[in-house]
Amino acid sequence: PYEDDPSICKAFDLMHPRMELSSGAERIHQYDLLVQQIKKKGLNPESFEFYLRPFRYGMPPHAGWGLGAERLIMTMLGLSNIREAVLFPRDMHRLVP
Repeated sequence: PYEDDPSICKAFDLMHPRMELSSGAERIHQYDLLVQQIKKKGLNPESFEFYLRPFRYGMPPHAGWGLGAERLIMTMLGLSNIREAVLFPRDMHRLVP
């Protein structure tokens, strides 16, 4: 969240008229805020100790993003179904390649 307006998060979505192609965000890096958010969701912070431990000692601001490669291919080629762009598509009748 932004420091001066916590109702807004530091995130983005790259949208195409048909779908979201990419998304990313700055991660929460403050230990106290992480614990507060975990509790706000009704979860026990002790269950997340493996994740929280490094943040207790200080974590620099960091961010990440992901690109939906199959979504990009689907959009570029004008395909009607994402399974046409996936190397090994899964459905109710096919669970393994």
